[in-house]
Amino acid sequence: MQNVLVLIPTDAEMRQKLISSAPNFDYRFIDDALFKPVLTEDDVAWANIILGNPKPDFIKASGKLLWLQTNSAGVEPFIKNGVLAESTALTNASGAYGLAIAEHMLGMHLEIIKKLELYRDNQSARKWESRGSVKSISGANVLVLGMGDIGGEYARRVKVLGATVIGMRRMNREKPDYVDEIITQDELDNFLPRADVIAMSLPGTPQTENIISRERIEKMKDGAVILNVGRGNAIDLEALADALESGKLMGAGLDVTEPEPLPQEHRLWKIPTAVITPHIAGFFYLKHTHDRIVEIMAENLCRFASGSDLINQVDFAAGYRKTQ
Repeated sequence: MQNVLVLIPTDAEMRQKLISSAPNFDYRFIDDALFKPVLTEDDVAWANIILGNPKPDFIKASGKLLWLQTNSAGVEPFIKNGVLAESTALTNASGAYGLAIAEHMLGMHLEIIKKLELYRDNQSARKWESRGSVKSISGANVLVLGMGDIGGEYARRVKVLGATVIGMRRMNREKPDYVDEIITQDELDNFLPRADVIAMSLPGTPQTENIISRERIEKMKDGAVILNVGRGNAIDLEALADALESGKLMGAGLDVTEPEPLPQEHRLWKIPTAVITPHIAGFFYLKHTHDRIVEIMAENLCRFASGSDLINQVDFAAGYRKTQ
């Protein structure tokens, strides 16, 4: 018998799916309609297995916790020293978010190159006037930084729309059929001047922090577009704001910033060519994403109960899912 603490919002069908995956386990569901779990330290102390994202302070070095399955793809708070005991397994929800976040990226991409954000400003000001020339995805060079589930799904979509797609991976140069070229991070500087769009879905690691620095923004093609749905600290935000204000870049679509929330006084809010969303591209807002998270958790419950290897195991050194 294992005690399973479920922190994600679930309906009756989802709960039954989880319970039936390991029916001999004991379950405790903690959620509410607003997706804000009300969790106590006693709940965590009861659990051998946690499905969801608890506060790291609640689980620090808990010897009773055998396995933590996050509802997020990112796991940075849980791989810090002293949060999880060495014996605790950690798995994430990579593979659940590709559809939702890739479509969000594509939406921001189209909004910027068609100047829809500027026309929205015109609408608010009741101005019937042209904003001038626009661009197309067809024929564009799109550089995708991070070729996991999210970056791959976005790459598929822009490839179908006629883009030339260059993907950046940490090491593996294997090229999917929806990508024209694969590069590694040490080649990035050579490809930035070619890119019409730089689309980022990178995990938060020391290697990706400030990967788009002021120097690299200066190397970009005039009129390029940046999209970021990965981690806010991957971009020098002040350098980005300078490039948008000067017109060096056509626009930026940001679902993540550093810090979060973006301070109300930050100048980025007032830059017309900045499209900002409050880290909502994923989460549970699309039912497909919510269902996929539950499916991943259910499969891993079944595997845990049978003693099989878990899927989506996290590489603590790399900070993201191990290669399956």
